Amino acid sequence: MLRKIRDAFSSSEEDLTTNPDYLEIDLEQEEKENKVMVKLFTLKQYEDVNSVLNALREGYTIAIIDIKILRQKDPIELKRAVSKIKKTADALEGSIAGFGENTVIITPSFAKISKEPDRVPKEEKRFDDY
Repeated sequence: MLRKIRDAFSSSEEDLTTNPDYLEIDLEQEEKENKVMVKLFTLKQYEDVNSVLNALREGYTIAIIDIKILRQKDPIELKRAVSKIKKTADALEGSIAGFGENTVIITPSFAKISKEPDRVPKEEKRFDDY
């Protein structure tokens, strides 16, 4: 593909008669696989935030972060790290939620986290009851 571009810019008199006035680029060749990745991260120190942020910026990553080690080691650094992650999630129009004391989940803009657990009515019959 680069050769085609180079040839288009360095065309001689002969090339003008054989080459069209435009250059066709095959976009299918450059197409990236758009699958959603679920990546697991562990924050052991503040600097570990960078790998989470880079994955989120790719746009197709759901990040599940274990914060237990950093929470036990340095709660102030954990607060800084979560704040930075939250700002990035907000900028990317994603969602962020904590599950329990040790897990944070961040999704891209096309996914939303339901923060309320589903309630099953007590009187609802189960399949086993029949």
